[in-house]
Amino acid sequence: MPQVLEFKLPDLGEGLTEAEIVRWLVEVGDVVAIDQPVVEVETAKAMVEVPCPYGGVVTARFGEEGVELPVGAPLLTVAVGTEGAVGSGGSVGAGSGTGSAAGAGAAVVASAAGPGFGSGGSESSGNVLVGYGTSAPLARRRRVRPEAMGAPAASHATAEAASSAPVPDPVRGPVAVVSPLVRKLARQHDLDLRQLVGSGPDGLILRADVESAIRAKDEQRAAPPPITVPVSIPVPEPEPEPGTVPGAVSEPSLRPPVARGVTGPAVERIPLRGVRGAVADKLARSRREIPDATCWVDADATELMTVRSAMNSAGGPAAGPKVSVLALLARICVAALARFPELNSTVDAQAREVVRLPEVHLGFAAQTERGLVVPVVRDAHAGNVDSIGSEIARLTEAARNGRLTPAELTGGTFTLNNYGVFGVDGSTPIINHPEAAMLGVGRIVPKPWVHGGELAVRQVVQLSLTFDHRVCDGGTAGGFLRYVADCVEQPALLLRTL
Repeated sequence: MPQVLEFKLPDLGEGLTEAEIVRWLVEVGDVVAIDQPVVEVETAKAMVEVPCPYGGVVTARFGEEGVELPVGAPLLTVAVGTEGAVGSGGSVGAGSGTGSAAGAGAAVVASAAGPGFGSGGSESSGNVLVGYGTSAPLARRRRVRPEAMGAPAASHATAEAASSAPVPDPVRGPVAVVSPLVRKLARQHDLDLRQLVGSGPDGLILRADVESAIRAKDEQRAAPPPITVPVSIPVPEPEPEPGTVPGAVSEPSLRPPVARGVTGPAVERIPLRGVRGAVADKLARSRREIPDATCWVDADATELMTVRSAMNSAGGPAAGPKVSVLALLARICVAALARFPELNSTVDAQAREVVRLPEVHLGFAAQTERGLVVPVVRDAHAGNVDSIGSEIARLTEAARNGRLTPAELTGGTFTLNNYGVFGVDGSTPIINHPEAAMLGVGRIVPKPWVHGGELAVRQVVQLSLTFDHRVCDGGTAGGFLRYVADCVEQPALLLRTL
């Protein structure tokens, strides 16, 4: 007998509790194989394709594109079984799979269980989210409400079974709501879910339906009272001011007339969620917890730019990809952190300890269409300019395409922020919590500079370092920044650390 299995939004790791549906990859009635990606979601860390551990026919989807779902909320249901099921990635006819699911009026609706659920466990891989270390919960049968015991036990996920089931009583019958978040939201705003018409499959009430009802309720409360025509009452003329002639025409008022009944443009509210919400939370926490300080210095980058041109021209086209300025600055930061390890640390506030980290995982700020992200170059202390530069290029491309994984966006120990690409000279960066420092780099532009005792036009850049004053004092921060500036002005100093 076929079964209708319910696949819930899995734990995506990294402490994430919700995700926004960006794009559905399957439709109701489609045939899916085991571990086939079925939906693309956006978390506070990255965009992830979620694979389904079941093979069979999709009978329902829960949540429209743009809806945010909590971990554990239903994503979709799949009809699997001996008749027309997809056992090991095979195919099945959509008509036969759907028909068998509809004919089984008492089909079992189960949560995303691991291997061994159902008939021999061949319909489930157990890989709820491949590569993210999620574990499969124990299989559980869903409880049946007492008021629905007398009705036919039809699955809410099968369209045919739902159409043949009797219509529930509008007052006492069950409500077509699956997500507990939707029920909680309705309770908080005193909404009767039985009065709502769901826009989801088979009349399922979605979060968007409840939010729309809340907005309509708020607009009704905020509606202005009806306008009434007041009765005309004669008003006595005011007493003339001393020194004025009664009946004389007074000077016109210089104040402009007040326009009544005219409203301005509507206020736009943009929700802080996804990447933007995660960035807002992290920056607010950084300002709230870290006593930061900033120091800066101007440096002559003419020699650095000359060395870069020589490196890119040596060997011709067969020499490999071009060396970027960011790769050179990243290698300089690694050398500086080896001399000043205090800045490659974090603070354990509960233990009141400064934790110095042995490896340098270098993050760099990248602006994308989805917002600001900070990819991390792992083990930057073990790389050279070429390896660091190639990894920066790979992560930058992945960031632009929205394909960075949570592992590539976490675990940084120091951040490099090149805001000079925006055409600005300086800034006071906000530390990427829980790190201890961030180096900011402005644009490199020709400026008058005293070189060799004479005034000359040189390529000048402003460097700024924001640091956690708990991990070090100004002397250490100044020494770090001065070493970076010296390497920019005299790149040969890097030879001592290679």
